[in-house]
Amino acid sequence: MKAENLIMKRTMEFSISAVSYSEKLESERKYVIAKQFLRCSTSIGANVREAQEAESKADFIHKMSISLKEANETLYWIEICKRSENYPDPGTLFDSAEELKKILSAIVKSSKQNRKY
Repeated sequence: MKAENLIMKRTMEFSISAVSYSEKLESERKYVIAKQFLRCSTSIGANVREAQEAESKADFIHKMSISLKEANETLYWIEICKRSENYPDPGTLFDSAEELKKILSAIVKSSKQNRKY
């Protein structure tokens, strides 16, 4: 029996929450932010999924690094929403994205340390 991949599970759950928040932004006519936020927030999980089928250790690190960058961008857009007037409350999205960023950072760092040259 294969063990559950927790980063895959966490990023999928985050993406689903992000889609809901993006829909909330769109319902309040915040289209530009909604689109930017939706792209980067769902890209986190998409790149984690791609990394699972990486062609090499370097490819894995690259894909996970992209996920980390997308998490950083996601945090930026959430912060914009939190600080802007008349934007819906992002709830726990900031904390969730911050947690994913820490996990992804640890994965990238660990993978680089275990890399054979």
